Amino acid sequence: MLNRLTDSLNFQAEALSLRSERQRLIASNIANADTPGYVARDFDFATALRQATGQGSVGDSSVHTPKLTMAASNGGHLNRNGQPVGGRDQPDMNYALASQTNLDSNTVDMDRERANFADNTVRYEATLRFINSQVRTLNTAITGQ
Repeated sequence: MLNRLTDSLNFQAEALSLRSERQRLIASNIANADTPGYVARDFDFATALRQATGQGSVGDSSVHTPKLTMAASNGGHLNRNGQPVGGRDQPDMNYALASQTNLDSNTVDMDRERANFADNTVRYEATLRFINSQVRTLNTAITGQ
């Protein structure tokens, strides 16, 4: 019973955490728009959310890619994302391709980054509203008002 109450909140909490991480990445891309040789990074939010919540693939694809993990004999070893073993998995990073050629090899496209930033901000706000609504509903159910 308690799982049913907390599963939805856990899902929204994971989504909020991933939105925050994506916002940080996009802000980093924008901040480095003039850095020579900087390669813009981002990750696929839907895939990262599925990995974070432990849900299988959704859609028509029945092919599952195996998840490779590194063996570690000490808790101080790092996994492939540079995080301590047993820590939270970080989403797989993708690198943006340059939409136009630049002499300095910078792949940041400011139009794309601004659009992604605005889109992610709206979705972050929506996730916060979902969480607030669920907490308000739970509070109403508990107090019986």
